[in-house]
Amino acid sequence: MSKLILLRHGESAWNKDNLFTGWTDVPLTDKGREESRVSAKLIKEAGIPVDVAFTSFLVRATETLDIVLKDLDIKNIPVFRSWRLNERHYGALQGLNKEETAEKYGEDQVHIWRRSYTVRPPELSLGDPRDAINDPTYKDLKREEIPFGESLKDTENRVMPYWNENILPLIKNGKNVLVSGHGSGIRSIVKFLDNLSDEEVMNLNIPTGVPLVYEFDENGNKISRYYLGNQEEINKKIESVKNQGKIISK
Repeated sequence: MSKLILLRHGESAWNKDNLFTGWTDVPLTDKGREESRVSAKLIKEAGIPVDVAFTSFLVRATETLDIVLKDLDIKNIPVFRSWRLNERHYGALQGLNKEETAEKYGEDQVHIWRRSYTVRPPELSLGDPRDAINDPTYKDLKREEIPFGESLKDTENRVMPYWNENILPLIKNGKNVLVSGHGSGIRSIVKFLDNLSDEEVMNLNIPTGVPLVYEFDENGNKISRYYLGNQEEINKKIESVKNQGKIISK
């Protein structure tokens, strides 16, 4: 039996400030680093050895992975980084405060931008300094591979081929895999594993810094899923993610 650990990175600086982040490369907060250490502790207590790890090009995910592997005293395992595991690109919303955006456009519209399966956020304009084409990290990507904004479906369309070609074969080969990723990328994988509809995935919220474990049989078929940690605390974190696009300051 193999296991998959899906771990959304710990709290980032823009999570803390309730900003749309997307492909913007921001670090973890002290709280995010502590969440990563707690995640490592939970994985250790669950007795799950990690054979191979995957992460994105974004520092909040790579830093989370580094902390977890260090605290688990895991060395010399294969670690793969891919832009395909990056967070969903939030286009022209990147850098905007979610609550202020809800006040301007309405909570319903922000909910659609954040959680809809097919609707893209307002896209970046050509020449916008936030365009990742300006980042040397992505110098090997083609122009058409660098988005101006993505729906969850767009995110799924780049994440799932990578899943099928690079991650799933390892699980079928009996390896325990850790993916340190982002909310929308993990939602794409969970949508597939839990066979969620386009409508059901709109209500799926992934908490930061909480390991989500899937168990598989020798054919790669899902047996079970569960979060590691105190369920009451996990529910609070899920609710916090859910409320990020709401007007709560008044």
